[in-house]
Amino acid sequence: MLEKVNNLSISSRRQYDEIIDVRSPLEYAEDHIPGAVNLPVLSDDQRHEVGTIYCQESRHEARRIGATYVTANISNFLRQHFAEKSAQYQPLIYCWRGGMRSQSMATILNSVGWYTKVIDGGYRRWRQDVVRSLREADLDHALILIDGQTGTNKTKILTKLEKLGHQTLDLEGLAKHRGSVFGGFTDAKQPSQKYFESLIHDRLGCFDRHKPVFVEAESPKIGRRALPTTLVNKMRRSPRIEIRANADIRALNLVECYSDLIKNPD
Repeated sequence: MLEKVNNLSISSRRQYDEIIDVRSPLEYAEDHIPGAVNLPVLSDDQRHEVGTIYCQESRHEARRIGATYVTANISNFLRQHFAEKSAQYQPLIYCWRGGMRSQSMATILNSVGWYTKVIDGGYRRWRQDVVRSLREADLDHALILIDGQTGTNKTKILTKLEKLGHQTLDLEGLAKHRGSVFGGFTDAKQPSQKYFESLIHDRLGCFDRHKPVFVEAESPKIGRRALPTTLVNKMRRSPRIEIRANADIRALNLVECYSDLIKNPD
């Protein structure tokens, strides 16, 4: 009988050597538990094929073909990804809702001798935790906003605060966007909305609620990604430190900040 896990807190997840997402690559790309590796037991095409057969032809045949793909894919992972794992290796596995895909992988890993657990409810359980914390419950973190005009080096100040040991929430870093009309990163795309929320939820879970969290003042959207309403409301009620700089200094800061765009005129 596979052991199932309900607690997905930071401290609980750290006890495992690895968190494995066995969903298809497209599912993983849309959202996943931060830090999880993707070892799909069904590829995107295989998942589509099995699903079509299941709905239109035969459930039995879909399960047979699905099992063929799953065992072959897990076999490849055993020869590659798991080849160097020690006898003490302990992974945590999840699929969409804690069903056949995660249980298939976990059963085989357990049979090898690795103490393997699965997330009860799978990815859906994680998503429910994210929605509950960011959309339904009031945030109880003590935020302090770093505010000021564009070019006053708010992000650098946030980075310096983190280096000094303070708790910081870098929303622009998580959103892969500098929060302005030219704010996109040339070398990185923005995460999906769901994964952006997962990153925020995961970061907030790291903080000591008895200590302040410094965060840059932002509008409700960073690029194409929307901040959770509860976070926006909390930021509006929080104290702020206003950073001021004259136009010349702001211009120099902006040239430095947007150097990647200057190097790439197109």
